[in-house]
Amino acid sequence: MKIVIAPDSFKESLSAMEVAAEIETAFKLHLPHAEYLKVPVADGGEGTVQSMVDATNGSIIELSVTGPLGNKVSAHYGILGQIAGTPLTAVIEMAAASGLHHVKAADRNPLITSTYGTGELINDALARGIRHIILGLGGSATNDGGAGMAQALGVRLLDKAGNDLAVGGGALAQLASIDLSQLQPLLAECTVEVACDVDNPLCGERGASAVFGPQKGATPAMVNTLDQALSHYADVLARSGFADLRQQPGAGAAGGMGLGVMAFLGGKLRPGIDIVMEAVKLDEKLAGASLVITGEGRIDGQTIFGKTPMGVLRLAQARQLPVIGIAGCLGDGAEKVLEKGMAAIFDIIPAATDLEHALQNARPNLHRAASNIAAMWVLGLQTKH
Repeated sequence: MKIVIAPDSFKESLSAMEVAAEIETAFKLHLPHAEYLKVPVADGGEGTVQSMVDATNGSIIELSVTGPLGNKVSAHYGILGQIAGTPLTAVIEMAAASGLHHVKAADRNPLITSTYGTGELINDALARGIRHIILGLGGSATNDGGAGMAQALGVRLLDKAGNDLAVGGGALAQLASIDLSQLQPLLAECTVEVACDVDNPLCGERGASAVFGPQKGATPAMVNTLDQALSHYADVLARSGFADLRQQPGAGAAGGMGLGVMAFLGGKLRPGIDIVMEAVKLDEKLAGASLVITGEGRIDGQTIFGKTPMGVLRLAQARQLPVIGIAGCLGDGAEKVLEKGMAAIFDIIPAATDLEHALQNARPNLHRAASNIAAMWVLGLQTKH
């Protein structure tokens, strides 16, 4: 019997690999002779780098880069283990360099925060020979349309006087021209895939500024200023020969970073779980399996919208494999996952408790739950035969 264990992380408690390892340990108590294949996965959000590095025996690169407010911050990205037939791949979460967690609540101001540090991570990866980049959007403190990233990669954004723009979303209102003569030449050799799970356009009521700006510190007045600045930015890009992508689904992701990666990196926006599953070759690893186990910290009604368990379920269903979901907790609407075809879902919390204790005891709770699930699976096999 082959059992594939392909969970996401349980946020703030266990990495995806730790979740997979604990499930394997518990199942081996009841099925010691089964073949176990651990494939940690993610949906492009927080934890994607670690999951993909673990899944491919890759490595983590740590470095100091420019944070959202211009100060130096510690950031990291992953280089995947070499997979035959694929180019050397880096996985970068923009939040590592440009994330909201780098800015104290009182200092959040998307008029001046920049994605420059994300560009520095990309530059470092290119210098190490990377020619395939998976870039995860989300969790940013920025609303600059990826302008800071572009500046770090050699793009000159100039005002009417020919001076370089200051960084930040507010400065884009002064953009007059774009000089690409110093653009990082290695980008021409690199393929960029962008993990993006929102379909917001760049501007307007559903745009980057209106939808995501307030959580980054934008007041209503700032939202209006930023929206107009991004619209002007798109105008100048169009006048400079770039395709007008402002209405493209996902252009408004991560403060307009979606537009920036499409324009300057030629990035292709795709659901994060699809990119991750392809990179770790999950479909191939499902071949010959008898059971698939997946999970995440919380399974609820939102899980069906592109979250990790649904991506795993989709691949498993194509091979007619049963899938069991294990979650830290089950929320409202969790039954929708069952309606989509998952065989069963379980939470791991054995009794009423507060969040702090639930997070602290995630490992033993997961072990207990997985062991009980394995016992029931064995019982089902015995009954069947």
